[in-house]
Amino acid sequence: MAFQVSPGVAVKEIDLTNVVPAVSTSIGGIAGAFNWGPVEQITTVGSEKELASIFGTPDNNTFSYFLTAASFLKYAGALKVVRVASGHTNATSGGSSILIKNADHYDEVTKTGKGDWASKYPGALGNGIEVQVCSASLTAWAAFDHAGLFDNAPGTSEYASELGSTDDELHIVVIDSSGIWTGTPGTVLEKFSAVSQASDARKTDGTTNYYVDVINGSSAYIWFLDHNSILADAGRDASDGISFTTVGTILGENVNLTGGTDDNNPTIGEILTGFDMFSDSETVDVNLLISGPIPSGADGVTLSSNLITIAESRKDVVLFLSPPVAATVGTQQPAIDVMTHVAQLPSTSYAVMDSTALKVYDKYKDVFRWIPACGHTAGLCAKTDQSNDAWWSPAGYTRGQLLGITKIAFNPKKADRDTLYKGRVNPIVSFPGEGTVLFGDKTMLSKPSAFDRINVRRLFIVLEKAIATAAKYQLFEFNDEFTRAMFKNMVEPFMRDVKGRRGVTDFLVVCDSTNNTGEVVDRNEFVADIYIKPARSINFISLNFIATRTGVDFAEIVGRTGA
Repeated sequence: MAFQVSPGVAVKEIDLTNVVPAVSTSIGGIAGAFNWGPVEQITTVGSEKELASIFGTPDNNTFSYFLTAASFLKYAGALKVVRVASGHTNATSGGSSILIKNADHYDEVTKTGKGDWASKYPGALGNGIEVQVCSASLTAWAAFDHAGLFDNAPGTSEYASELGSTDDELHIVVIDSSGIWTGTPGTVLEKFSAVSQASDARKTDGTTNYYVDVINGSSAYIWFLDHNSILADAGRDASDGISFTTVGTILGENVNLTGGTDDNNPTIGEILTGFDMFSDSETVDVNLLISGPIPSGADGVTLSSNLITIAESRKDVVLFLSPPVAATVGTQQPAIDVMTHVAQLPSTSYAVMDSTALKVYDKYKDVFRWIPACGHTAGLCAKTDQSNDAWWSPAGYTRGQLLGITKIAFNPKKADRDTLYKGRVNPIVSFPGEGTVLFGDKTMLSKPSAFDRINVRRLFIVLEKAIATAAKYQLFEFNDEFTRAMFKNMVEPFMRDVKGRRGVTDFLVVCDSTNNTGEVVDRNEFVADIYIKPARSINFISLNFIATRTGVDFAEIVGRTGA
């Protein structure tokens, strides 16, 4: 505030209420092949039902991605999904295919010569869509198959009438032509009543009624490509004072979309391109990356290693990997095959590896499928966040129960569990009467460290993310005692709360002239050192049962053994 140059009262506020904010810890992320939905776009789903609605139900090519995503949603309610681009195309009313990945890509695509309509997304599902259009004409109305869905024939909208135009309205119906969407051919999927050919048309509430904008903004099944040639004046303004549908220009369109294709066997490069959409920590908030199915051999090592690079680069996510399904299904030496795969992967505390494929029921096709366990292990972490905190271990009988499992491919005995655990793999074990349990909480870090445990890695991610979010508001302030005290007064209550919730056993925040020396200040830097003693999970229990003579005093024994 500037100095006052004459008598007066100046009022100012000083905000000393800054706190370290809560940060998300349970948002999952996966990229893979799906039968429907936007391509190369991050879409958040909150349930398996929503996943199926947006990305289609699984088939023999997509089940591993879909069911892995669905397994995470058994435990959590936020999953970011990327459908990867491969060789699939959209169906069109002109019969020749086109590729429209998503809403942003729609604006970049050349649409002429492809017909009037395209399926909303790439895939053979688009071939099951029929579009019917009726213009303002008694002849068209009499022949319209779905006239019973509407109160009146299309005519002149109130908006067009006020501006001197006539016959601008269209009725549009989107139909499941083959039953591929609903199971019943001919089922109406969507209807759009009394939309207008006028580009400036508005409803009474002020929103657009131009049929192109209504379809593109509201339909879950189709895009507009081009005006039908019969609608010669479509796209003009109602203020032009024209008759949009005159004698000889009657439209009673009934077309099936064709030419849509699937390619649900993406390459490693295409999968990594999808996962690259999660790489920017500043713009994409995700906490638990799910690898999905990993191929055997060199491709699997390449994919896993590159996913680890994404997690290492972000430093605020944990990647959940599984071995190739073939390593544990139909093999005589699953422990060796799993270890052979894992031994080729880099050491990191930002990734977690499980031990086996899981047999689950695919209710959409009424079959059992083998899928990777990574969706379940990531889901256990999300569930632990809800029941406890991110710094609690997701493993064991209390929090490590896997849901919806029919069978595991490889149920390791104690000797195999010892081998796997030493090799950075967390065993999944089925115990009689106890269910299927995640029986380890190691990261893929090779060297002995506190960060070789999931709960410690996730503890530090939470602390670093939360405190860094709060610290950015110190940017461009003065590096003086006041700012440092403000920072400490913000961080210490947060750390005390974490300690009270059993995340750390002790901590120390140093932010003063000892680490903000004159040289540091002159470089326009600000330094805070936060020392943390993380809480450790119990991995090994020793129970010592000691038999004594009848006349022995227990106090003497306890003292002698130092217990």
